[in-house]
Amino acid sequence: MTQPAGLLLCDDLIFASRITNTATAAGAVIKVAKTLDSLLDFARQSMPRCIIIDLHNRDLDIVRATSVLRMMQPPPFVVGYGSHVDTATLQAARDAGCDIVWPRSKFTQELEVSLPTWLKARED
Repeated sequence: MTQPAGLLLCDDLIFASRITNTATAAGAVIKVAKTLDSLLDFARQSMPRCIIIDLHNRDLDIVRATSVLRMMQPPPFVVGYGSHVDTATLQAARDAGCDIVWPRSKFTQELEVSLPTWLKARED
């Protein structure tokens, strides 16, 4: 199996499909995890260049997630997205060390253009 260039923490099937289809169109593979523990296990196994996190995943502890991901060598590029009205969650993701934190609307709007860049972010 091809190692994924990216991982996605998302338990929303429609949104996960949109992101993985965009990656496929860009010639990349993104593996989807529904829980934080699964995401971290996948990350340790595959050393992805990019990790995308739905900040409203019911299992998310953003501080734990980013602290574990930052210890990886090289650390992956981390993108978080969430509801524009939940400014506290967006700020918590910024404070925890996500490289990019966007409201879901901007994330959706920029996904096709930005995703290929993110997937190459920490390419050797």
